[in-house]
Amino acid sequence: MAAPRNPNPLLRDVIEEVGCTYESLARDVRRVAAENGEVLQTNKSAVSHWVNGTRTPSGRMGQYLAEALSRRAGRVITRTGIGFRSGEVDGPTEADPVLAAIDLGRADVERRRFLTAAAFTTAGVAMPLGHDHEATARMLRARTGTSLVGAEDVNVVRQITAAFSAADERLGGGHGLTTVTTYLADTAAPMLRGRFPSEADRRKAFGAVAELAYLAGWKHHDLGQEGAAQRYYQVGYQLACEADPHGHTAWMMRALAHQALSLKQPHHCVDLVEGALRQGLGHVDGRTEALLHITHARAYAATHENPSAARALLAAEDALLRDDGPQPDYSQVSGPAAGTVASHTARTLTDLADHIGTEQQHRDALIRWDPEKYQRVHALTHADLGDSLAAQARADEAVAAWTQALALMEGMTSDRTRKAITSIRSTLAVYQRRRVPGATDLARRAREALT
Repeated sequence: MAAPRNPNPLLRDVIEEVGCTYESLARDVRRVAAENGEVLQTNKSAVSHWVNGTRTPSGRMGQYLAEALSRRAGRVITRTGIGFRSGEVDGPTEADPVLAAIDLGRADVERRRFLTAAAFTTAGVAMPLGHDHEATARMLRARTGTSLVGAEDVNVVRQITAAFSAADERLGGGHGLTTVTTYLADTAAPMLRGRFPSEADRRKAFGAVAELAYLAGWKHHDLGQEGAAQRYYQVGYQLACEADPHGHTAWMMRALAHQALSLKQPHHCVDLVEGALRQGLGHVDGRTEALLHITHARAYAATHENPSAARALLAAEDALLRDDGPQPDYSQVSGPAAGTVASHTARTLTDLADHIGTEQQHRDALIRWDPEKYQRVHALTHADLGDSLAAQARADEAVAAWTQALALMEGMTSDRTRKAITSIRSTLAVYQRRRVPGATDLARRAREALT
């Protein structure tokens, strides 16, 4: 016999709100489950146990229950909204990416500490490799929304995403995070439950919300909250599958691999980027393809497959030369493709211990990025350039590059910039003992920046 639990007032109140009996709700749950290929024997006694707290839904039952109540209420109701919270924030385990996006956004606002403590997992990197989107697509299309969503609604989502992306580059990931996640949970994701004038409009809407989820993930990544970032990227991937099963889906697979490579966790990354290339090749423009190839090169270098890394670098260069169509919004978010390719070529060459090549690529990247529009990129690139100069025993030049980096980092709320400052301090201590000009002053400024 199940152990006694506390009653579930959230579930009870929602059932009272929609005005249904336990028996009719159980029937609705069975219907939703059947739509998803699962035969259940849910009855009114089960609903009563859930309300009284003597039992909790198992498997996907909580999801079916939330869906049944959502249809009756005419609004989005999530599992967390009816009192069922697991030990982890819903993300890859949530089959419905719309509900997962809503839950993540609300957790960011209501349970920030809980979400930011979520753990990054190497298994989570491989999530797209085993993802079956057909079941998700059936669930999403079974819904009959009441509100009509038009092109203007989608354009507003894109405008907000663009505005906060621009601010993110100047002020860091901490700027506007709550606003972005609140908008995702309360407006953008629920919009996907509506009706659309055409299939093309529907796909554009899913694509716009996927880009917003990516931005939320990127902001968490910049703050060093990698578990939360990974969950947003996974949800963004699921939304992208519904928007564009080729290019946009490949891009979100790249995002998951890119994060793992940044954390020096290359497990699954080669397979993931190869999957992204299979999805995207023939469906994306040259610049976007180059960005996929360069991530492939980084994955190979991180796993010490040097000849394969070299071939992927050449493939990226070749793709970048193609001018065969407009670059989509989702891949423009990383900035000019030529600058991104140069920057990631530098990181690949760092893993290959080619410090001279790394230096040249960082310098190439700097001239391809607008220093005002991409201030954080310039700051981090100057920091990386200083590292490559230090590796060549060119101390004076390294100090100059790091000095420029610190000047650009002022006022940013970014864990990545803090880590970059921290990483140079041990080398500066050596430079101080050697009396390298400017090292003492820079060490003081670094210490002040961290405090």
